[in-house]
Amino acid sequence: MKFALAVHGTRGDVEPCAAVGRELRDRGHDVRMAVPPNLIGFVESAGLPGAVAYGPDSQAQLDDEFFSEFWRVQNPAALIRRGVDYLTEGWAQMSSALTELSDGADLILAGTTYQEVAANVAEHHGIPFAALHYFPARVNSSIVPFPVPRPVVRTVWTAAEWLHWRMLKRAEDEQRRDLGLDRATVRCARRIVERGALELQAYDELFFPGLAAEWHGTRPFTGALTLGLGAADDADVDAWIAAGTPPIYFGFGSMPVPSPADAVDMISTTCAELGERALVSAGVWDVAQMSPPPHVKLVGAVNHASVFPRCRAIVHHGGAGTTAASVRAGVPTVILWVGADQPVWAVQVKRLKVGTARRFSSTSGPKLTAALRVALTPRVQDRARVVSELVTDAATSVATAADLLEEKVGVMAGR
Repeated sequence: MKFALAVHGTRGDVEPCAAVGRELRDRGHDVRMAVPPNLIGFVESAGLPGAVAYGPDSQAQLDDEFFSEFWRVQNPAALIRRGVDYLTEGWAQMSSALTELSDGADLILAGTTYQEVAANVAEHHGIPFAALHYFPARVNSSIVPFPVPRPVVRTVWTAAEWLHWRMLKRAEDEQRRDLGLDRATVRCARRIVERGALELQAYDELFFPGLAAEWHGTRPFTGALTLGLGAADDADVDAWIAAGTPPIYFGFGSMPVPSPADAVDMISTTCAELGERALVSAGVWDVAQMSPPPHVKLVGAVNHASVFPRCRAIVHHGGAGTTAASVRAGVPTVILWVGADQPVWAVQVKRLKVGTARRFSSTSGPKLTAALRVALTPRVQDRARVVSELVTDAATSVATAADLLEEKVGVMAGR
């Protein structure tokens, strides 16, 4: 079979798609990938050569003021104008790149963002479309943090989908015209669903009990998808962990913060007060000139599957993949969320009683100390171990996703 995988976003968005791609390739299929230009090297290091550039540099998007200022109160008209520019940047280039990449493919698989671009290309080629959802992205009542009647939830969700479509509409109209498709008259999400897309839920239903029943089993759950890659600093990190007490891990992935130096200082002071060691994965933070105290170690990327189980607690931004890894590890989680879907995962961590959460920008040293004191209680530690046994293991998650994609192609071919 021939699969075209097109995914945009940070490493957290790209890695699940790459994990499925590698599994499909290992099964003997032809896999072609399109990813942001800044992550081509990453997927190639994972054993998927020949990836093509797909849209704008995703780290530059995160560094844009719009991402960090989205939550602030501002003029609605200005917010929408900036949102349109932000959401449609690179749309035409993505369509062109994917149209060429997917020529002759049996299926197109996309991530959660920009799936409208990929769905239109799939329609153009007349082939099946599938998407990985890293959180519940279709109408549901499971991610609402307080009880709301389902008719109200459906109405609000539909309105949000319609507004999102209107923001994309000019770019999408141009794309569909270039592809020779009819002008769309209904919102993107509805068209994707009605065309029979396979929407894989790349997380465990454990986080959203009742969601499978609410969707009548139409959107299969795979569990979180990961490559399980090692990192350049693995040997150094292993030696440092072994040389002392289990540390508290801090890592915020691709999330920018106003002052990495202040963040590291807050972490250092907090851990000193608690008598803990800190392992800080710098991610995109510039820490080259920092000299932390002996109880703090600054490193680059780490192997979550290997490192997390050897830590006392995991403090992170609340990305879907990192949340899954910390819960799988069986140690308490503290989410300091920045934006996007991260507040959704923050709520679930608190609901499962495997840790706590708060917004990064409002976190001070005393508040971080208080959060860690909660996470390190025996009750939360015991609960984290229990819940970890209920999470789908990584190998099963990837195999399940690949099985479902093969099945989708086979069923469509049989028609």
